[in-house]
Amino acid sequence: MLNVRRLLLLTEATERGSLTAAADAMGMTTSAASQQMSLLEREAGQPLIERLPRGIRTTPAGAALAERGRVIRRELRAAEADLEAFADLNQGTLRLGSFPTASASLLPLALTRFSHRHPGVQIVVRAGVLGHLREMLHTGEVEQALLWDYEWNRVDDDALTLTHLLDDPTVLVVPADSPLRTLPALRLGDLADQEWIIRADNHPVADVLRRSCRRAGFEPRIAYASHDYQEAQAMVAAGLGIALAPRLALTSRRSDVRLLPFGSDVPAPTRRILLARATSRTPTPPARTMALVLRAVAQKFTDAALDRTQLGAVRRGGQGRT
Repeated sequence: MLNVRRLLLLTEATERGSLTAAADAMGMTTSAASQQMSLLEREAGQPLIERLPRGIRTTPAGAALAERGRVIRRELRAAEADLEAFADLNQGTLRLGSFPTASASLLPLALTRFSHRHPGVQIVVRAGVLGHLREMLHTGEVEQALLWDYEWNRVDDDALTLTHLLDDPTVLVVPADSPLRTLPALRLGDLADQEWIIRADNHPVADVLRRSCRRAGFEPRIAYASHDYQEAQAMVAAGLGIALAPRLALTSRRSDVRLLPFGSDVPAPTRRILLARATSRTPTPPARTMALVLRAVAQKFTDAALDRTQLGAVRRGGQGRT
C-alpha cells in the first residue's frame, strides 16, 4: 500500500513545482523529501517525477497519483476539522463563511445578536466567492456558510444541506430626481433606450443585467463598469446611467439615488440567500443556534423590504395621479 504522507509530498511538489518548496510546506528537509520521493517511486514501481535543473516535472503516472493525493488531502483536512469540532465544543468555536453582500447586511446583525446571548463562543468568519465557500464547506474549514444562487445556477450539491433564508429581489437604481420614479408600474422593456452601469470583471450581477434585458427584448447599452456597489451608485447619481442590483447589496444606499422595485410579471430575477452546511457532519450547538439567529434576522430583512415596496408603490401611485 502506498504511504499517504509520501503521496501528499508528491501532491505538494506537483502544485509548487519543486521538492524544496514541498519540503518547506510539510516541515521536512529537502534531503528527507528527496529520500521519501525515491521510496514512493519504489512503492509505485515506476518514475513519478523528472528532476530538472530548476524544480521538478511529473510523469503521467505522477500526475495521476498527485490528483489522487489532492482528494485524499481534502478528506484528511475534513477529518481534522471533524475532530477539531469535537475538541473545541467546550470552548465554543463556530467557523462561518460568507460573501460580501451578506457580510455587509445580514451577518453583522446576526453576529451581534449571537454574541450578546453567547459571549463565550468564539466566531471565526471567512469570506469568499461562491466556489471557494463551497470548497471550505467540503473540507470543513467552515461549518456553515451563507451562499446565493439564481434560477440558472442553482446550488445543486448532495453533499450540502441548504436552508433558504430569504429571497433577494433585483431592483432598479436611478438618480433621486429620475422621471422613472413617477411611473405607476416599472417594466424592464420600457428601459431599452437607457444607458446602464454594469459590474465589472464578469461579476454575477453583470450576467443578471444581460439576461434580464435580453428576456425583455433588448441588449443593454453599457456606459460604465463599476467594481463595487458604492461606485455603481455614485455613477448613477452622477447621471451616467441606471443600474440593476440585488436589494440586499444596497442596504447602505446613497441619499442621491432611489431604488425602484419591478412588478412580479417583469423578467428581473430574484436570487436566493442560503445557509449551507456539510450534510455528513452533525451541526454543533453553536451552529444550530446561529442558524436560528440567521433565520430570524433574514425574516427581519424580508419584512423591512416588504414595507419599503408597499410604501414605494403608494408614492408612485400618488405621483402618477397628480
